[in-house]
Amino acid sequence: MSEVAIRSIDVVRDFGTVRALDHLSFEIPKGIVFGFLGPNGAGKTTAIRMLLGLVQPTSGRAEVLGRDSWSEGSAVRERSGALLEHAGLYERLSAEQNLDFFGRAWRIPRHQRRERTRALLEQFGLWERRKDLVGTWSRGMKQKLAVARTVLHRPSLVFLDEPTAGLDPVASASLREDLAALSTHEGTTIFLTTHNLAEAERLCTLVGVIRKGRLVALGSPTELRRDRSNDVRLVVTANPALLESLGPALGVRAVRRDDRAWMLSLEPGVSPAPIVRWLVERGAEIEECTRMSASLEDVFLDLVSDDREDG
Repeated sequence: MSEVAIRSIDVVRDFGTVRALDHLSFEIPKGIVFGFLGPNGAGKTTAIRMLLGLVQPTSGRAEVLGRDSWSEGSAVRERSGALLEHAGLYERLSAEQNLDFFGRAWRIPRHQRRERTRALLEQFGLWERRKDLVGTWSRGMKQKLAVARTVLHRPSLVFLDEPTAGLDPVASASLREDLAALSTHEGTTIFLTTHNLAEAERLCTLVGVIRKGRLVALGSPTELRRDRSNDVRLVVTANPALLESLGPALGVRAVRRDDRAWMLSLEPGVSPAPIVRWLVERGAEIEECTRMSASLEDVFLDLVSDDREDG
């Protein structure tokens, strides 16, 4: 059984009359990349601050690296790295000088500091520019250095808030490779928030979706896609009113017209066969019936745009 890096146990966090976290419970194994997804204002930043011991739960508790996140917050932060709203770099210093400064702040011995600095700059493809002032660098290079700064002291757990936001596709892909290497080769657990669903699908072993402070889904990208991959494309000759009459009685959640085809969104576990039979019995001619595969983006949009009461 995998060791657990993070365990959130029925956490509630209220700010006055606003409930930012609503009975939040999940577990994250060590050594994986975990994607924490949700719209703006869903509670992602509050959750990170709570896990780092910067915000006290109103009720419930969280354990991070075996420590209580609030009562042992200092110990949690010592063993973690965090790249949140700001890169935390000094632009009038070189890359080497930045990492040396933070290495001294972490009390890393001089020899180890130099070795670790070189290893990270080489790993992130920044070694040849190590003497340049960081202020002259591209956004992508700065973000890579910010991640290097975050993992300089070899933390067991790293929190990254939108690390590829604003980067071009090439820089984003390069940084994704670097993050995957950190998890694979150094065994670092990465807690990642992102609005880039394709990025989460490629990078994350486990994904959680939060909406209005509540966790509405948790699983691997494959599991979440499979649970929601129940859309059907029908090419059919029939009175449109017949298609539009399909509804919950037959397990149909939604119907929409797509060019010359009809798209049916079915409830989980519902087979299209009875629906096709029902249509044929009423005079429809089915030319094609294709089950569609959902992307993680499809799943996410379905979860966060659903106006029904979250279960």
